[in-house]
Amino acid sequence: MVPSSALPVLSSSAVPRHPRDTTRPVILIGFQNQGNLGIGYLASVLRRAGYDVLVFDFEDDPRHILDATLSSSPLLVGFSLIFQFYIERFRDLIIALRTSGINCHFVMGGHFPSLSYRQTLELVPEVDSVARFEGEATLLELADCLSRGGDWRGIAGLAHRQAGEITCNASRKLIEDLDTLPYPERDFEPMLALGHEIMPLLASRGCARTCSFCSIQTFYRAAPGKIVRTRKPTCVVEEMATLHKERGTTIFLFQDDDFPLFGAVWRRWAFEFIDELHRKGLVNRVIWKMNCRADSVDPDLFISLRDAGLYLVYMGLESGNEQGLKTLHKQISVPQNLRAVEILKNIGLDFEYGFMLFDPSSTFESVRANLDFLRQIVGDGCTPVTFCRMLPYDGTPIKDELERTGRLLGGVCDPDYRFLDPKLNEFYERLTEYINVTGWIHGFEGLSMQLKWAWHEVAVLKHLFPPIGELHAYQSRLTDITRTSNLFLLRVVEALSWTVSDGIVKPYSAEEVEDSRVRFVDELLAERNAFVERNHSILLEGLPDHQRIKARPVDEPERDSLTDGEASCRNHAQRR
Repeated sequence: MVPSSALPVLSSSAVPRHPRDTTRPVILIGFQNQGNLGIGYLASVLRRAGYDVLVFDFEDDPRHILDATLSSSPLLVGFSLIFQFYIERFRDLIIALRTSGINCHFVMGGHFPSLSYRQTLELVPEVDSVARFEGEATLLELADCLSRGGDWRGIAGLAHRQAGEITCNASRKLIEDLDTLPYPERDFEPMLALGHEIMPLLASRGCARTCSFCSIQTFYRAAPGKIVRTRKPTCVVEEMATLHKERGTTIFLFQDDDFPLFGAVWRRWAFEFIDELHRKGLVNRVIWKMNCRADSVDPDLFISLRDAGLYLVYMGLESGNEQGLKTLHKQISVPQNLRAVEILKNIGLDFEYGFMLFDPSSTFESVRANLDFLRQIVGDGCTPVTFCRMLPYDGTPIKDELERTGRLLGGVCDPDYRFLDPKLNEFYERLTEYINVTGWIHGFEGLSMQLKWAWHEVAVLKHLFPPIGELHAYQSRLTDITRTSNLFLLRVVEALSWTVSDGIVKPYSAEEVEDSRVRFVDELLAERNAFVERNHSILLEGLPDHQRIKARPVDEPERDSLTDGEASCRNHAQRR
């Protein structure tokens, strides 16, 4: 993408003291949904050093990964694992590779292996080492050492087995200057929104907050070095300009855990970023999404961000009651959450949010307070309702507290807990089965996900396409569908809560709930596809040149699902 001579140089500590042998490739395997920038940075550092790097999506056909690995005779294979829930699936692939005769070095990295290296090595004995925390320099040093036939066991940042015992070497310091890294490689097919390419991007690493349910903040605090590091605004915008020029990218999704906005220093950073977008001429040519907390939302700043291309804001609201926010250690209040939503609505910025209807402190009263909160923020149909249950990830304070108080259940791969009120456990179990939450909220064909994608298309149409006369009418109809389905789902959940707690409300039947869900999906698809067909010529006119050439007769996803074909706008809400 960018000639190596134009890239910044990694710190001199990563330069090998002896010549490296780059004749054998390095293989990296991890999830590539929405693009894995962690793997991208590892690949770019290795490639700049002269290594051939092969990147595979973990969800590729295992036979394809196996055949490619066998034919390439790699120097090492690296596995990128963020969440512990997938470790058994990774183990199955690793065992298949070992059984087929792949005997090179296997190393695993990511949040869970970094924080729980001992459990990782015990659960997957076929792995030789764990690269803890930021892995660019560690992986390069490991590759250099293996290529020369040296002893890799003393490399900083590695955990491994030695003499039958698990050993953890000294941690490597977090990278101080992120702009010394080359741009991340993007070895994946980009998502498209109405023909416009979407690319992930990072402006910073680390999170200054201390939410009790989040392993990201403990990940950065467990390693030496500055927790939050920001790239220079000029470097971030230069990467955007390069992607726009060379690939035609027009939509950027910032994957920062907390985009630099909060406080005087980061506010100055944000305004420098805005100025640089204007200076580079990217305003009105590209749009971008970012993640932030509600207490970062300020009218003046966000108007300036909006005018510089910000089109979508993701906020981890998490709870609509004060006890829930306290349990999750959000260090924010319900009024602050509501104020942020109101500001974004008033200045015309679309938003998405993360929300935990259930957490370990939940009661029927707190759940109903959460339902009332959701009615306040999405009862108008501005965005689809979404919620989940808090899960106790390894390495989080809330998991440790559940374990300390004897409430932690399950194993490493399936951690769980019970609510303090036995009836609430029954309510949650019935809710999961009764309304088929997956069909409403989660999964790429769920109603909420398809509504999100339809709203995402509207935002893209408003910013990147010629004016469409009937867009306002279509948006009003989309609002009606979203509002009606939101309120129906919230009524279903509340009715079931009263049924279980007091037996005083008759619940909706499972058939009625499912019939309603199907009806909402059918209405959404009918409205959206009819709108696309009626405005086909305008949509073609708004495509980037390289997409217009290869556009289908009607450039749209498959009709049975908005999220098929062009893929869904998959944010990292689950990481927040």
